[in-house]
Amino acid sequence: MSASFDHERLKAYQAALRFVAWVGPIIEALPTKLAVRDQLDRASTSIALNLAEGNGKRSRPDRCRYFDIARGSTVECAACLDVLVRRNLLVAAQVEEGKRILIDVVSMTAGLIARFSSELHEEQADYGSGLMEKEND
Repeated sequence: MSASFDHERLKAYQAALRFVAWVGPIIEALPTKLAVRDQLDRASTSIALNLAEGNGKRSRPDRCRYFDIARGSTVECAACLDVLVRRNLLVAAQVEEGKRILIDVVSMTAGLIARFSSELHEEQADYGSGLMEKEND
């Protein structure tokens, strides 16, 4: 039997590692001086690290704080992919799989936050399932 930590059983953590593996070759192919390359590398790493550290915290507020940071880093990764598409360094079809993984991570992380939050909260909906408001109205 191999040794393992509690955070390794978290589905959100496992999905975060899938994203790190998926995005690795993309990061390596980008020019090293590109700011979004470094940001994507740091944010993708931050997801897994904050999920692990948060899961190891004993108090619920501490757990939620780290899970919230992980959720923010997940959304940041999605924005980095959007920037790369807009700069014509990637095409939209290339980032679809990565975005699917990120949506899973953000949804599961939101569920962890809801589970460990001591605040009264409504039932959690899947990320991106709500109605989108038009920005130009």
